[in-house]
Amino acid sequence: MLEVRDDNAAAFEELMVRYQGRVVTVLTHVVGNRDQAEDLAQDVFLRVYRARKRYVPGAKFSTWLYTIVNNVGLNALRSRARRPEVTLEGRESGPMGIRPLEAMAQAASGQMPARVVDKSEARDIVRLAVQTLNERQRMAVLLSKFEEMSYAEIAETMGLSTQAIKSLLSRARSNLREVLEPYFDQGQRPDFDDEETPTE
Repeated sequence: MLEVRDDNAAAFEELMVRYQGRVVTVLTHVVGNRDQAEDLAQDVFLRVYRARKRYVPGAKFSTWLYTIVNNVGLNALRSRARRPEVTLEGRESGPMGIRPLEAMAQAASGQMPARVVDKSEARDIVRLAVQTLNERQRMAVLLSKFEEMSYAEIAETMGLSTQAIKSLLSRARSNLREVLEPYFDQGQRPDFDDEETPTE
């Protein structure tokens, strides 16, 4: 990023190669639509480029980057709330594959699933369950599970205290467990159609 700050175009290209897939993956789970996430990722990198002269190395670069990702994602959700259009598509989670979602599913059930479930269906159910979380909980979960950030890094990214992040993640896990346990234990498919995504 320091080379990008000094107008090195090749360094910016390398930065995009390294992070674009991960940024798209997180944004896909934030907004629920891969096409929109790809558009938003372009906005993220445009903001990174525009802010390059103001970049000061302090925390990890990824923390600074995901602060921008968080802001862009939340702005998109707020914009959508003003003109509602709900599209939750089941898609691959990008370069990181499906393992984070499977891990979340197992963590939510607190154990290995009591019945054999179709992996594709389970992945879609977990993705939809994540969409039911409020904006802050969803972003905290995504940064924790996909980017493997520490509580402190997530707190810095989201502009909250470390204790607030611990509390957010605890509530998010509890909410996910409540939605997913009946599915993994008894095969009761959650009814996402009637649920509205909370805003707070």
